[in-house]
Amino acid sequence: MGSRLLSISDLTVKFGGLTALSNVHIDVHPGEVVGLIGPNGAGKTTLFNALTGFAPVSSGKLTLNDKEHKWPKSHELAGLGISRTLQGVGLFPDLTVLENVMVGGQKFAKGGVIRAAFGLDASNEKYLREKASVALEKVYASSLADKRADSLPYPVTKRVAIARALMSDPQLLLLDEPAGGLGSQDIDWMNGLIHNLKVDTSILLVEHHMDVIMSVCDRIYVLNFGELIAEGTPAQVRENPAVIAAYLGAEAAQ
Repeated sequence: MGSRLLSISDLTVKFGGLTALSNVHIDVHPGEVVGLIGPNGAGKTTLFNALTGFAPVSSGKLTLNDKEHKWPKSHELAGLGISRTLQGVGLFPDLTVLENVMVGGQKFAKGGVIRAAFGLDASNEKYLREKASVALEKVYASSLADKRADSLPYPVTKRVAIARALMSDPQLLLLDEPAGGLGSQDIDWMNGLIHNLKVDTSILLVEHHMDVIMSVCDRIYVLNFGELIAEGTPAQVRENPAVIAAYLGAEAAQ
């Protein structure tokens, strides 16, 4: 498939005597949406945390754009072209939607993006506001720019969180359960948004909604008890006996 934007090989993460991930590998190519699935406790969030500097890596190799790289610290992610959303959204309730999105532009701000978001850094505020407006357009939320975050319905906060993650112009966007807590209509909308986003950024996606995974992913990796048990296209994963037994259940293969 050509060059690899992200390649993880032999990743092992241990917490004391517990092995959370054991010799896991994952590749993401430019323009791909790659899914990461498995039962609760399988190691999906641990992999995200290892990649984003929030979990200690016991061993493993990381390459970005086909060049080997040390495992990044969290403050290095934007400079490496990696951005992440969180399961809990994490918006600032007393800021406007636009200000919340501006917070995602920290690598562009001189003297601190929080100052810029509050209008205290005039040299950056105009640029960040314009950039945040573009990010909101990408998630179809421009009309909400001046609303307080705590006034938004939950499905909309998901869109704002994605807009904030887009502020660093990521090559790789990590989406942590973007469809979690959404109804069927909002899930359909999220599917369409992910399809649109892949034009500009590759996506690594953790998600429990199988209709989302099967709809948007080009390839899928399956974890169980910290080990990779399957990988392939959605059709291949759906029919894999190990995946059916560990996670999907027989009815999912029908």
